[in-house]
Amino acid sequence: MVVEILSAVAVAGGAWLATGLRVVKQYERGLVFRFGRVRPAIRQPGLALLVPIADRLQKVNMQIVTMPIPAQDGITRDNVTVRVDAVVYFKVIDPVLAAVNVQDYRSAVGQVAQTSLRSIIGKSDLDDLLSNRERLNEGLELMIDSPALDWGIHIDRVEIKDVALPESMKRSMSRQAEAERERRARVISADGELQASHKLSQAAATMADTPAALQLRLLETVVQVSAEKNSTLVLPFPVELLRFLDANTPKRGAPSVEPEVSEGNGQVAPAPREGS
Repeated sequence: MVVEILSAVAVAGGAWLATGLRVVKQYERGLVFRFGRVRPAIRQPGLALLVPIADRLQKVNMQIVTMPIPAQDGITRDNVTVRVDAVVYFKVIDPVLAAVNVQDYRSAVGQVAQTSLRSIIGKSDLDDLLSNRERLNEGLELMIDSPALDWGIHIDRVEIKDVALPESMKRSMSRQAEAERERRARVISADGELQASHKLSQAAATMADTPAALQLRLLETVVQVSAEKNSTLVLPFPVELLRFLDANTPKRGAPSVEPEVSEGNGQVAPAPREGS
């Protein structure tokens, strides 16, 4: 009879102790509330023994949480309507503060992230949102991390995902980019013409000093033209021969006018020409 009573007591005690056993996973930390007051000792991963009825275990996830921020509509500093969405990476660094100081730290971080994103949109220009996102990400991270420290939350990083623009603004930016490309093309073409004119001027000066160079350039042009399969017939004429003929051809002068001879009757007759 005594043995049966002791066995029943042992089984009841074992069952009572079994109700106080909890398992804390590797990525979790356990907070023990004894009669509603949190215990300073944080239960590490493994088997945790609680006092039945008196203790209550709350597990806090210590993994990095990826939270997307819903797209927010806003007006930039240069009065452009945009729609921006982002993503926040955060984790719990103090499970006691995360469980005691804030009711739902996930919802709290999400609301702070949305208001901070709308604030950063109003303080930035459109060009910053499109091309200078690193600085905006850092500013947004500081804005969210400031209140989150009191909740035992650390903001790992914040990134702006996409910036949606109105169709009219997209067309305006497209026209602006096209005009900029056309301007650069004209500047490059004009610069090329300027450099080519300088080179042609130097070549002309060299050919003027060396007449044979012009003849060689003429022969090279003939070779290039003859390489093309066309019906054009090119007959090169030596430049030196033209210069020789020009130098040895007598110049035709103006006809000489002799003075007129006056006759006796008062009439003026033209003077006779030579050989007449």
